Amino acid sequence: MSLTLLRLPILAGLCAALSLAACVGPAPAPATQPAVDASPTPAALPTFTPAVPVTHAGLYVDASLEQGLISPMVYGTNYGPWLFVPLQMQPAVAEANLGVIRYPGGNWGDRNDMDEWNLDQYIALTRQFGAEPYIHVRLLNGTAEKAAEIVRLLNVEKGYNVRYWSIGNEPNLFGDGYEPEQFVREWRQWAEAMRAVDADIILIGPEVNQFYANPTQPHQLELERWMVEFLKANGDMVDVVSFHRYPFPSSQLAGPPSADELRTASAEWDQLIPYVRDLIRQHTGRDIPVAVTEANSSWAASSGGDTTLDSHLNAIWWGDALGRMIRGGAYMVNQFALAGDFGMLTNYDVRPIYHVYQMYKAFGQERLYASSDDPLVSIFASRRADGALVLMVINLAAEAREMALQIDSLDLPATAEVTLFDKDHPAEALTPLQVSEGIRLQLTPESMLLLVLPAP
Repeated sequence: MSLTLLRLPILAGLCAALSLAACVGPAPAPATQPAVDASPTPAALPTFTPAVPVTHAGLYVDASLEQGLISPMVYGTNYGPWLFVPLQMQPAVAEANLGVIRYPGGNWGDRNDMDEWNLDQYIALTRQFGAEPYIHVRLLNGTAEKAAEIVRLLNVEKGYNVRYWSIGNEPNLFGDGYEPEQFVREWRQWAEAMRAVDADIILIGPEVNQFYANPTQPHQLELERWMVEFLKANGDMVDVVSFHRYPFPSSQLAGPPSADELRTASAEWDQLIPYVRDLIRQHTGRDIPVAVTEANSSWAASSGGDTTLDSHLNAIWWGDALGRMIRGGAYMVNQFALAGDFGMLTNYDVRPIYHVYQMYKAFGQERLYASSDDPLVSIFASRRADGALVLMVINLAAEAREMALQIDSLDLPATAEVTLFDKDHPAEALTPLQVSEGIRLQLTPESMLLLVLPAP
């Protein structure tokens, strides 16, 4: 994300606004998550669980068909020195259950050097909200030595144990003749210097500003060239392959999308994550986790409209997009951003997109197979550690939907806990629902419905 449309850094009084400790001790042990080893040794490629074709009418779930673990890093966001979380909004952030917070987010980190005070306050913020830190070091007009010194300061001297690191932000936008060949060479130089300080850090890249499945247009093909050159040169060193995605606006002159454009945009994730995986395998000979480290519906600040960043429909779109990324096995997803013009909260209230994270708080740790025959209605299924079956049903349509729900490999009837997010219910618990064979769900317009069925 380019920050040319965003405010300049506002640092004065940030410490008081965050109410953070002046001194920060060593980091606690990270939360349990799917393992990602630093610089993994190439091995035989794993076999992905094949998708099951949609052969069922309505909504379908097979509670016995496991699809893989869900990484808690998919519930991430971005934060930067130009943003702040006021005291009155800190409880709301804590309740969002964020998995990771990327910093400094956007191109601020390639225009400025981070100082020790910035970094200490950021680490304190991640601790306060129970999230993993993830730091992008300066590449443009930076040096490998400065990047390594940040790793030494945080992980050796201060013992913060920051695991996630990336090098540069959206390098394809650096301009002035900066080409992939220079980027991949410098990325490796920075990575080697940083790993020499701490061999256990997890390196994420290349962080291109957009990406497309099956590109055809020149700018789309150019983005793929950046990705491919990076994978060829640094596929042996990178631990998580990343890109950014903002589907709108389609040009500098275009405004927010229409409601129909936004409703159908989330379907691209069903092709995008597998496409990146295929590129990784083709050019590195191994499987590497995939991250979407900046994402929202728009790369341009917008507000006050039916489909702008602060709209209800944008939140429902994001809930569906996030569900599709989870279903596709993404390792990390970072919404842009925690606060500010693109944020999930203002100085005094939360925006609709915040409630998406409240809804996913109850989602499980293991993906299960689920399908829908309606392109505007999605269903995502998971199993929690306590054995509960969790279903997320999302209706992107402007109209109510009534849909049959079939659940195989589960004893019914069962009583489900119900949470609803629509225009009238901001992630509110409703009366429990008796789920039996042949049940038909009533889905309100532009809604997310969460059903939690306890373990037998």
